[in-house]
Amino acid sequence: MHAAVSTAGTRVGLECELPWVTHLLAECCGDTLDLDPATPADAAQMHIRIESSRDPFDVSGLTLLSRSAWAGAGALVMRDVCTSGFDLRLSMNDGNPVLAYRWRPPYATRAAATALRARFRLLARAALLQYPAMWWASTRGAAPLHAPVLSTDGFALLLAGPAGVGKTTLLMRELRHGGAATSDNLCVSDGRRCWGVVEPARLEGATGRRMTHGRREMQLPQRVECLVPDIVIVLRRSSTGSMDVRHCSTEEAARSLAGGTYMAGELRRYWAFAATLATATGLGPVHPAVTETSVTLSRRLTCLEVGLPANRDWRVHEALEAAESSTCA
Repeated sequence: MHAAVSTAGTRVGLECELPWVTHLLAECCGDTLDLDPATPADAAQMHIRIESSRDPFDVSGLTLLSRSAWAGAGALVMRDVCTSGFDLRLSMNDGNPVLAYRWRPPYATRAAATALRARFRLLARAALLQYPAMWWASTRGAAPLHAPVLSTDGFALLLAGPAGVGKTTLLMRELRHGGAATSDNLCVSDGRRCWGVVEPARLEGATGRRMTHGRREMQLPQRVECLVPDIVIVLRRSSTGSMDVRHCSTEEAARSLAGGTYMAGELRRYWAFAATLATATGLGPVHPAVTETSVTLSRRLTCLEVGLPANRDWRVHEALEAAESSTCA
């Protein structure tokens, strides 16, 4: 496979010599995967190559960086990246990263991949595509956030809140009414713009591949690469059984954005991955500016907190109207 995809604000060129990995990446990218890219391969900002070789990457000339990583002269070798079963060799070519992967799982990783297939797919997608693109975005000043951006009713809304609070349910409801979104869960932001990280939507009641927590996958319709939010909505479960809407402070909104990001299972292995690549290459922050970016966004945006009522289909415009009414009162 020779293809390209735009994710996390990065144009990624993809080459894959393993058919089963091609299928895995195609599932992840859906319609965003360009199998016949019009732009030349050298126009990509990052190149990812999955090789069929099972030989270990050569670490001669490299220095031990950690228990499973070696680095030197802008190069990096990592074994069993994020316990995905793939080894990685990173090098730089004319200022752009080239990441080569080989499937070489240790016994324990192979056993886990066989027994927990849904978990393995999530780990492999993260290690092969999502995490590298997010790391490269960090070299340009963008930090990861566990928060999608939704465009609906003339507004662009940054949805904050912990996993499981109902962001995906709300997002999919608005998409059915003509909205658009950057992603299901993940984006990167420079404090103003938010670029989506390509991923399938995972929700209860879908008909696609079975995944963790009783959810199934489906491709996200009406996906857009980038949005500039003007409102942040902090979602929580309502304690009254009805929809509660109030204006919240910058500090509350920023805490929800940053806290939801650090609590997210999708990013649990990202922090060590990004720190290793940044340390080895000298590029990007060792720790992404999640808190700083959350504060910058919250200071610029209107901040609302919405308590989600149980067992009721509500629309975003209801919350915005309620917030406007409370302001006028």
